[in-house]
Amino acid sequence: MRSYELMYILRPDLSPEAIEAANERVKTVIAKNGGEFSHQADGWGKRRLAYEIDDLTEGYYVVCYFRGNAETVKELDRVMKISEDFVRHMILRVDEK
Repeated sequence: MRSYELMYILRPDLSPEAIEAANERVKTVIAKNGGEFSHQADGWGKRRLAYEIDDLTEGYYVVCYFRGNAETVKELDRVMKISEDFVRHMILRVDEK
């Protein structure tokens, strides 16, 4: 398994319960597809976007780390693309030292 860093932006109008549900959904997708959720970095909270996305000027930023394989990354990417709660996301492979 390889290490990955995941950064995603949630819609700013979500309630705290919906934000927690989205975070749990990410953890569940990782676990169901053979991955291990390492840890969640401190939430950056609501921040201004660099440019407007779908009439949104703010978003709730989250950064987390996990270990998984290619299937884990593909499924996580698919789930985040079809969910309306996620504005943008990026999955980066972390080099092992």
